[in-house]
Amino acid sequence: MVRHPHGEPSDLIRSVSRALRVLEAVGQSPRGLTVKQIARRCELTTATTYHLVRTLAYEGYVIRREDGTYIVGLQVADRFRELTAALRVPASADDLLRRSAAETGFSHYIGRFLGGQIVLANVAEGPQSPYLEELVPGWDEGAHATAIGKALLSTLTPEQRLRYLKDWGMREYTPQTITQPEALDADLATGDRRGMHIELGQYRAGVGCAAVVLRADRDPERRLVVGCAMPAEQLVATAHAVRRRLQTTARAISLSLAGEDPSGVVAV
Repeated sequence: MVRHPHGEPSDLIRSVSRALRVLEAVGQSPRGLTVKQIARRCELTTATTYHLVRTLAYEGYVIRREDGTYIVGLQVADRFRELTAALRVPASADDLLRRSAAETGFSHYIGRFLGGQIVLANVAEGPQSPYLEELVPGWDEGAHATAIGKALLSTLTPEQRLRYLKDWGMREYTPQTITQPEALDADLATGDRRGMHIELGQYRAGVGCAAVVLRADRDPERRLVVGCAMPAEQLVATAHAVRRRLQTTARAISLSLAGEDPSGVVAV
């Protein structure tokens, strides 16, 4: 779990924090953990861990197996479904995203701000894109290293963007990752002139991603961008066609969100 960049609140409820640490430890161990193993990983006493695990099991957030180990419970899946439902744009726009993914063969994404943080809202997988298992609704990392993140960062003022980067960091995912704010500003300026933000191997080696702004709004929480992923060399070779396709898809989704009929707009 990514901790909030502004630090620990003064009114933190320790028992809740410990319970979440336990849930994280169990979630990171698909083979299951015993109470003693959980206690060691979370740096808690065995007695405290036992009480926390019993409570989480009662509420359905962990499950005790016959061998005495604990795994994640089904309530976690319910919360994830609720999160994705809250993030998603309306079904009509989601259908257009899936249509574009099906017609191009490339995975498509919609990104947005949520609580001041850049997250993926919608995902439509395409068979020709490299599999990126972590890119699911709610994913909130690597804004500086992805085209979706860059497109949203480009909508911020330089001061807002610098604050965001200081808060959430600029992790080096690959040797190509941009890790300096000044270099990122130059990259974003190039993307604005191009009419499409791209990254080539900056988040995952050999993978390229492109994105355009779908909806600009004074309220950051209403801003949306759409992007797609493909092998990096393919993006280099077809950048103009990718931009044209993304801009067409963005226009169709924008019409859909405005309540207009977007039929026929996606096809190019």
